[in-house]
Amino acid sequence: MPDAVAASLTGATLPHGRIDADAPRYPGPLDLARALSALALAPAEGAAFTRDGPRADVEYRDLGLAAATAGAIGIKHIRAIMPLPHPTGWHWHDMTAHFVYVLRGWIRFEFAGVEGPVTVHAGAGLSQPAGVAHNVVARSDDLEVLEINVPARYVTRDLAAAPGA
Repeated sequence: MPDAVAASLTGATLPHGRIDADAPRYPGPLDLARALSALALAPAEGAAFTRDGPRADVEYRDLGLAAATAGAIGIKHIRAIMPLPHPTGWHWHDMTAHFVYVLRGWIRFEFAGVEGPVTVHAGAGLSQPAGVAHNVVARSDDLEVLEINVPARYVTRDLAAAPGA
């Protein structure tokens, strides 16, 4: 939460850090010059995908949310460009929230502490438990996802083996 928003909370915090949805988080509406995030449009026409990411079997498109939120939130459109050569291996991301929405195809994860695989199909979303080790074990060759990360920049840390193994 940006400091400006946190400092302006006026009695809206409930027990256990929850926020009262009926209480305003800050005095508003805001004019554009005081907005808490920038206006950012990522048009589809002429969109460029890059290979600037950790996996060689997919390509990435930054949708501009990191710039619009000063790095608080990131969103990428990720799409497969070849079959998944092998599971990603157990790893975790140093972030506080991680969401995946599947646009096309499907993806299958294993999560430490979760019995059995978790498969997410087109049209479904998944809140990955932040900081928990996981392994992408399979996916469709036509996979396309939107991935939302908090914060936008994070580190991925590989593990030698499954947690508890």
